[in-house]
Amino acid sequence: MDFGGPLFVLAIIAMSMAAWVITTAIKAKHGYPLVDDWGKRVDRNDPAAERKVQLLTTENERLNGQVTRLEERISVLERIATDPAERTARQIDALRDR
Repeated sequence: MDFGGPLFVLAIIAMSMAAWVITTAIKAKHGYPLVDDWGKRVDRNDPAAERKVQLLTTENERLNGQVTRLEERISVLERIATDPAERTARQIDALRDR
């Protein structure tokens, strides 16, 4: 094996990059603190991110409730559209009287 050739140098670079990726993946999986390119610690518990998640969760609940109400209204409209004319007229009149 020629230790001075370009393939050997490229193999060492590839092995070191693979080791770095594997090490970082293991650290992330087990909850160790990660560092950025400048050696500063990257904190996963960002208060702004937690607030954003909370706001999105609240908005998601509101939109789910709105979708449920709209589905109920659509089912009523579908029932009115497919019912016979006499019963539909009575239901419409009953709704007007409310």
